[in-house]
Amino acid sequence: MPDLSPVKMTSSTHIVVVGGGQAAAQTIASLRLHGADARITLVGNEDYPPYQRPPLSKAYLKGEMALERLQLKSAAWYGDNDVTLRLGTTAVAVDCQRRLVRLDDNDTLAYDKLVLATGSTPRRLPVAGVTLGGVLYLRDIDHVKALREAAAAGRSVAVVGGGYIGLEAAASLRQMGLEVTVIEMAERVLERVTSPMISEFFEALHKEHGVRVVTDARVARFEGDANRLTRVVLDDGAKIDADIALIGIGIEPNDALARTGGIECDNGIVVDRDARTSDGDVYAVGDCAHRPLVHYGRSARLESVHNAIEQGKLAAASIAGKPRPKEDCPWFWSEQYDLRLQIAGLSEGYDEVVVRGDPATKRFAAFYLKNGVLIAVDAVNSPKEFMSAKPLIAAATRCDAAQLADPLVALKTLAVKND
Repeated sequence: MPDLSPVKMTSSTHIVVVGGGQAAAQTIASLRLHGADARITLVGNEDYPPYQRPPLSKAYLKGEMALERLQLKSAAWYGDNDVTLRLGTTAVAVDCQRRLVRLDDNDTLAYDKLVLATGSTPRRLPVAGVTLGGVLYLRDIDHVKALREAAAAGRSVAVVGGGYIGLEAAASLRQMGLEVTVIEMAERVLERVTSPMISEFFEALHKEHGVRVVTDARVARFEGDANRLTRVVLDDGAKIDADIALIGIGIEPNDALARTGGIECDNGIVVDRDARTSDGDVYAVGDCAHRPLVHYGRSARLESVHNAIEQGKLAAASIAGKPRPKEDCPWFWSEQYDLRLQIAGLSEGYDEVVVRGDPATKRFAAFYLKNGVLIAVDAVNSPKEFMSAKPLIAAATRCDAAQLADPLVALKTLAVKND
C-alpha cells in the first residue's frame, strides 16, 4: 500500500505533470499558490504551452482570438515559476514501482508525485472514406488550422454529431459563410444531455440561421474525387454534398498511459475525491478522470472547464498537504450565435422540467427536478437564474414547481435544504 501522506516539499522533490490543457495548468498554478517548493516538469505532446480549448470551436475558429490569448499562462510564467516544459513530447509508459515516466524520445523522468492530465481524443467514425481529404476533427490547435484552411476554400460542410461541440462548430462555420448540414444519429440534437424542449429550441435556432439539421440518420460512408471529399452518404441512401465533413461524435478518455502502470481505469482513470488514483503517488485530473460526484452519489467523467479547474485544485491541495477545497456542483456552458447557454448540475434522471421565461424571447431557464429536488438548470441568456440555481442544486433543494416558474419569485428564497 503506497504512502498516502503528502510529499514533504524540498527543492529536490519532483512533480511530473503529463498534459497540456486546463487541468494541467491549474494543477501547476495551484501547487505554486500553495507554496510547493518542488521542481515541476510538464510533459505535453503538442508544441504549445497549456491552452484553453472552448474557444477552438468558437472565437478561435472564426479568427476572433489570437493564438497567444488561448494560452493559460505565458511561456515566461513557467520559467519564472521553476516549471520545465517538455513540449512536443509524448509520455508512453509509467513504471509505478520505480516511479518513472518513459518518454517517446527514450528519456525517463523520475517523479515523487505524478499528475495525469492526459485529456481525451475525438471518437473516430469507422466508415469507408474517412481518410479522404476534407474529413476532419476538432480537438486541438492543429485541427483548427486544418479546418480554417479547408473552410477558406470550401463551400459546404457536413457536421457529423449534434452535441454541444458539433452545434458550436456549426454556428461558427455558418457565420463564416459556409453552407452547413448537421447530421445526428439520435432522434434529436443534444439528446444525451438535455430535455426535448431545449433540443427543439436549439434545432430551431440553427434552422433560423440557415443550417440544415438531419436527425435519426447515420453516416454510411464518405465519397470523393481525387482523394477529396465531395459527399456524405447516409445509411438510407441519401446523399449530402459537402467539401468538408467535421466529425464531432464525442470523445474518449486518454487512459492508455495509466494502464501501462497498472492503474485502475473504467471509462477513464478512476480517482477518489482528492483526484488520487489507485496508486497513491499518481493523480488524474480533467477529461481523463472518472471521479466521484459528491452531489449525486455516483461517479462519472465530466468534460468541462469547471471540472478541469476543480480537479487541478483538488490534486494540488492533496499533494501539498492542504485541506480539500469545496467541491462545487458541475457546471458547463455553450455559445452559439448570440446565445449563451449556461448549465449547472446534471439533468440525468429528471422527472419534471419547469420553464421560467419565454423561449420565444431567447431568454429563459429550464429547471430539472427529480422527486421534487432541483438537480440541474439550463439557462439561455439568463445568467441570474444560472448563478442563483447553483447553490440550490448543491444543497439538494426541494422546490415548488410553481415558484420556480414564477419570475417574480427570487430563487434565493427557495434555499431550504432537502431533508
